[in-house]
Amino acid sequence: MEVAGLAKRFGHVRALRGVDFALGSGESLAVFGPNGAGKTTLLRVLAGLLKPDGGAVRFGGRPLVSAESAHRRRVGLISHHSLLYDGLTAAENLVFYARLYGLADPRGAAAGALAAVGLGDRAGDRVATFSRGMVQRLAIARALLHGPDVLLLDEPFSGLDQHAAAALRELLGRLRAERRTMVLVTHNLDEGLELASHVAIQVAGRFVSLGPRDGDLAAYRARYAEATAPRA
Repeated sequence: MEVAGLAKRFGHVRALRGVDFALGSGESLAVFGPNGAGKTTLLRVLAGLLKPDGGAVRFGGRPLVSAESAHRRRVGLISHHSLLYDGLTAAENLVFYARLYGLADPRGAAAGALAAVGLGDRAGDRVATFSRGMVQRLAIARALLHGPDVLLLDEPFSGLDQHAAAALRELLGRLRAERRTMVLVTHNLDEGLELASHVAIQVAGRFVSLGPRDGDLAAYRARYAEATAPRA
């Protein structure tokens, strides 16, 4: 993934101001920043859900074209919303999305994705009966159904208890070992750093810090505090 000069404006608000970074296969970028920094906008542009006003995004050397189904098939997105239907079972949700992606064997793909996130025994249960952690695992199964090269995660640990968060970290660690490229937006420095090969701090639409992970939690807490401190 290559991102160069990415810009996005909403009226007078500049949500992205010249964001640049590059990630190879298996690398993961954790993006930290305060509310309103433009982190979710960045993920939505990378997912092809928003058209940038400037700059370029390339996957495997090919430019992002938001309307292309081929681009959407390369990317999996986990957002604040699960994008799941509470009244359907876990399997029915995934079969529905597998058909949207045009997969040859929707039921087989759904069964494989459920097994991968440890929900094979809950395939026939309605999503309304799931815990927050189970819903998040099912959302990841939905995002991985079509075998994307890139996984985009927006606050994936939000609302999870300690056990569910640990299970999610283990799952994301396996995905990184499978050479998936990930961009992770989170407020939690500890959890984000555990999964990151690269770290960025985003403030007011731009990356004020970017590079390979090269420090411990305390060092990044100090960097974050300095980067987000009010300016006189």
